[in-house]
Amino acid sequence: MDVDTRLLRYFAAVAEEGTLTRAAERLFVSQPALTKQIRQLETQLGVRLFTRARTGMTLTEPGRELAERVPALLAEWDRVLRATKGAAGRAARVLRVGFLASAANEATPHIIEDFTRRRPGWRVDMRQAAWSRPSAGLDNGDVDVALVRLPFPGQDDLHTEVLFTEPRCVALASGHPLATREVIDFRDLWDEPFVAAPSETGAWRDFWLAADLRDGRPVRIGAVTEHPDDWLSAIANGYGLALAPASAARFYARPGITYRPVTGVGPSRVAIAWSRADDANPVVEDFVRSCLDHRAADCLDHRAAEDTHPTPHPRPDPTDPTDTP
Repeated sequence: MDVDTRLLRYFAAVAEEGTLTRAAERLFVSQPALTKQIRQLETQLGVRLFTRARTGMTLTEPGRELAERVPALLAEWDRVLRATKGAAGRAARVLRVGFLASAANEATPHIIEDFTRRRPGWRVDMRQAAWSRPSAGLDNGDVDVALVRLPFPGQDDLHTEVLFTEPRCVALASGHPLATREVIDFRDLWDEPFVAAPSETGAWRDFWLAADLRDGRPVRIGAVTEHPDDWLSAIANGYGLALAPASAARFYARPGITYRPVTGVGPSRVAIAWSRADDANPVVEDFVRSCLDHRAADCLDHRAAEDTHPTPHPRPDPTDPTDTP
């Protein structure tokens, strides 16, 4: 019997969340569609996996047995996929590098240039990930290494090395009353609606909402977005404001959006991350070394960390060494 791993992932989400509603939100599917998938899995297996009630979904005995085994099964399948995709990349002499937003800012093209000097004939394939995937593709083996922002779910299962930090600022509609201030205290933002990442991003979402710095006050969510363009539109349209790296003022300048320094929140950390399974991969090791050598030589652009008044600039392409401010 062949069972689609997608059905098993749906089952695992329902088993972990305990309700179809929360599992559907986590999976970005409708509740009726998720119900249909669970029933399809039960039909294929010929067993009932859940007892349904108003309070949620309770695992049956067969369901508990499957729930105990599925995580290891899916983890092994992910390792197989990662190894297979990695082998394809090595055969083509391509290193897949995941990144979020502006990657390592202005340092990105210099890191790539350094890597290609170490590995003549190799090409770097930069793959931008949505904010719903803060590991930038490392979680399922879509990439070999990733330039990420800490913290994010699953980072303890990976190797990470911090490359630099930069202050957080606030992005808000230019017509917002607070946009006239030179510097904004975070306490003055507590009652404002925020544009947030999807809820399943956990620690990543909480960090960019500064959820731990609100003295227990709940966060007002004005919009949820996965991509920079949607994020910018939500802010410009007044659905909410958002914390952002100070470099966003350079990489994501847009009419109608103002970036201001914010006090009372800590900095953002940019890191290079890679799978523990690639500890002995010399190509991954060379890319990591290129990142760390730039860190050690202080070649990273720290204008964001030094600039207490973010100023908009045209948005450069982080992968194009000729396109820097």
